[in-house]
Amino acid sequence: MALVDRDHVDVSEWERLSREQLLTVITAQTRVIEEQSVRIGEQAARIDALAVQVAELTRRLGQNSGNSSLPPSADRFVKPKRERGKGSARKPGKQPGAPGATLEMVTDADEVIDHMPQACTGCGVGLEDAEDGGVVVRQVRDVPLTAVWVTEHRMHKRICRCGCVSTAPAPGGVDAPVCYGPNLRAIAVYLVVFQHVPVERTAQLIAELTGAAPSTGWVSAQVARTADALVEVERLIKTLITLAAVIGVDETTVNIAGGKQWLHVARTDLLTAYHLHANRGRKAVQEFGILPTYEGTIVRDALSVYDIYPARHALCSAHLIRELTAVAEHYPDARWPTQARTALAALIAAAHAAREKGRRTIARTQSARPLSQFRQAVVLGLTEHPRVPGRKQSKARNLLERLRDREEQILRFTVDLDVPATNNGSERDLRPVKTQIKISGCHRAATGATAWLRVRGYISTVRKHGDDVLTALRDAIIGNPWTPPIPDT
Repeated sequence: MALVDRDHVDVSEWERLSREQLLTVITAQTRVIEEQSVRIGEQAARIDALAVQVAELTRRLGQNSGNSSLPPSADRFVKPKRERGKGSARKPGKQPGAPGATLEMVTDADEVIDHMPQACTGCGVGLEDAEDGGVVVRQVRDVPLTAVWVTEHRMHKRICRCGCVSTAPAPGGVDAPVCYGPNLRAIAVYLVVFQHVPVERTAQLIAELTGAAPSTGWVSAQVARTADALVEVERLIKTLITLAAVIGVDETTVNIAGGKQWLHVARTDLLTAYHLHANRGRKAVQEFGILPTYEGTIVRDALSVYDIYPARHALCSAHLIRELTAVAEHYPDARWPTQARTALAALIAAAHAAREKGRRTIARTQSARPLSQFRQAVVLGLTEHPRVPGRKQSKARNLLERLRDREEQILRFTVDLDVPATNNGSERDLRPVKTQIKISGCHRAATGATAWLRVRGYISTVRKHGDDVLTALRDAIIGNPWTPPIPDT
């Protein structure tokens, strides 16, 4: 009916409508209004959902190494702002007081070459019979061009009167008519495991530098053989970690044969052990075998699987600072995340200063103010982010509840200076594995990855003790591996 469209209905037309017709028009208009109201409600709900989605995508896009657990190599779109304390801004290059790397002369050079002037630079007269006027010394450090050194082992035979023929046993490692020696094997393992050189390039590098011609299969086999020689050393390293007063634990994903697995690390400043597993949780930690019997202090992130183990726990402040940074970016008008972050940084600086002075605890005059600021920030944040119905809470609320409920674990480094404030050591021990994957690609099988990790843990432990890696690898290859010293109990 044309009369339904009120925009095109003349007033006189409305006056001539009957009661029933007016009711029909009003009903139709009411239905249109209700449909529009429903549509507007649906659109509003959709807009709210899209706003949440955009906020989450913006948050993810804004993640970097400064506000999340992403590594610095993931800082592709947004570079984190590195905040420095007042007066601590540094210029690029070598810092004042940092040790230099100037080459020093030696007193016993391997070779001395004398250079004599042939004629006077003033008058041109020959200097064959001239008086000695001293010497200017310059030393050049270089390495000799290497070549394969072939050693022939002759295992002589002797015939006894009884007719039995006895042959001298071959030395260890001489197990084929022609084979490569322990030095070359150690170099191959060193390049693949420590320097992250791909297997094919390792074979090529050895060939060009030494004249040897190892195959890629031979290079891979050396890593596996070295790992087999380090089974007992790895077991000893794990045992020593369980006896340490403070350890760090962490985990990260790795790509094995195109699939995701979890790499777990347990470490101290002198020891490193790895464990590869398809699982991130309790099953993997149990198989690793360190935390179930550990009774010291664990420095860790907030992964819940660690909570069940009977040790003292210390939460990593670096993780918390990154989370607080992310919250501050998401809520730019909020003061509490910046206040909590500043207080934590002040407590960390106070712990470093106390440690450098040989103290066991932080002076109360140094810790009272930042501790008060930290707690005030948490209380303020909890009031600004109240709980909502249901289990799922905002990231800010979850962080605040962790700061409130686990304060003792978060601030353990302030009452025990043997406990580091961060778990950065564990992250450093995990970083080489990520570097290996980026340079050489993923491992093709878990067995190869496990062998690589065992050797890597051995190398890491050797380096932490300040010993020579190549020598330690060679010793392992000849059956006499380096072992970490057992501390006095």
